[in-house]
Amino acid sequence: MRFLYIDIDTLRADHLGCAGYHRNTTPNIDALAAEGIRFENVYASDVPCLPSRTALATGMFGIRNGVVNHSGVAADLRTQGKDRAFIGAVAANAWASKFYFAGWHTASISSFPFRHSASWWNHGMMEAMNLMRGFGGERADEVLPGTLDWLDRRGADDEWFLHVHLWDPHTPYNTPEDYGNPFESDPIPEWHTEEIRARNWGYAGPHSAQEPWGFSPDEWGDPTVHRQPWDAADQDRVKGIFDGYDVGIRYADDAVGTLVNKLADLGVLDDTAILISSDHGEAFGELGVYADHQGADEATCHIPSVLRWPGVEPRVDSALHYHLDVAATVVDLAGIPVPMGWWSGHTFADALRAGEEEGRDALILSQGAWTCQRGVRWGDNLYLKTWHDGYHPHWNDEMLFDIAADPHEVDDLAEDQPELVKEAADILEAWTEKETARGLGDKSDPMATVLAEGGPCHIQGHLPHYLPRLRETGRAEWADVLEQRFPADVSR
Repeated sequence: MRFLYIDIDTLRADHLGCAGYHRNTTPNIDALAAEGIRFENVYASDVPCLPSRTALATGMFGIRNGVVNHSGVAADLRTQGKDRAFIGAVAANAWASKFYFAGWHTASISSFPFRHSASWWNHGMMEAMNLMRGFGGERADEVLPGTLDWLDRRGADDEWFLHVHLWDPHTPYNTPEDYGNPFESDPIPEWHTEEIRARNWGYAGPHSAQEPWGFSPDEWGDPTVHRQPWDAADQDRVKGIFDGYDVGIRYADDAVGTLVNKLADLGVLDDTAILISSDHGEAFGELGVYADHQGADEATCHIPSVLRWPGVEPRVDSALHYHLDVAATVVDLAGIPVPMGWWSGHTFADALRAGEEEGRDALILSQGAWTCQRGVRWGDNLYLKTWHDGYHPHWNDEMLFDIAADPHEVDDLAEDQPELVKEAADILEAWTEKETARGLGDKSDPMATVLAEGGPCHIQGHLPHYLPRLRETGRAEWADVLEQRFPADVSR
């Protein structure tokens, strides 16, 4: 048995062809899904990049391992404290470590640990390779040579775990110009109407319709060199934003096809398990956000998960799962004991083998790098509780959406459904109390740490220059709200 984990950064669940997307973005992933299991409802417990992969590597929610932000105290893994043995429990129980101690050869090809100072991703990795000399955002053509070389050397061996990290759908979208645009004639998704665009145009916040690059159109340099327009001033530019992202997905999918073909050439494809997933999704107008991942919401936390496992019958699984549950299930399917008392993830391997579904009643989702927000996903509903809006002043402290009928979070139902709001708030409160008590070392809530440090990483220091821009672009009322809401930030 062999296990290939293809980790496609920022790939949202509903932009795959096998999930019903109207564009042919993922023919190779779709082919794997036809031979495996496509999980319809897998969510990252913690987002974005650093919290998500830290949760995956450690097997623990961010509220337990301490990592919910991209800077500050809550961007570092908590220490185990006085109970730490010669080999710490975090390292011994890491996802890759379970394979390592079972005798597998473990390897990761990724710049993620360097980009986020996250050495714990490499716990259990016999080979940790940043062969691209990159700091994140490498194109698939930069990742493939080292990956193919590794497969040439080790692919025919038995019992290996290989993690391959592709960044192509991550903003800014920079697929090579000569790749063209396979979706030039394809319309954007029907849900994003001119009415949606016009409403979003009046909102404030980083990566809003008027600033999809951050706090200003040119925050990342010259947008004309990337596949991303300056703003969403009209539907043609909105199409450009969607196209840039979808072309990145297709470029990553081509790399998936290359890797699958290599396994076939080596004669090991039938005996290799393949998982396609992501760390988080990307918003394209949801909650007024474009080309980024700023909430604990559907667009950001709902991730794809396609698992092709030899001997497990193909199907679609619609149960609610964390990405941590999928990781635990992979370990179980490999015949390796799952540290159930330590991990937050639950295995559902027995249900998969039996052709049944076994999921969670509710999921708690967390965002601490762009905003301070937690969500409760249960039934058809998504509840969002916001402690710091990340300078999105149109967000209410509590929001409620019917995800089945309104997956793009257009209509906030909180005011009309107070009983559901209370139900979700009670679920969140009980979960927070329970998981805080199980925290690694320090038993505090890391979200409180982020708030005490002045808020999430990516908004700090931006308000003084963003307020004048809001006033210059017809959004003075939002500037006034932000000035009143965050007086301490105005002078930073």
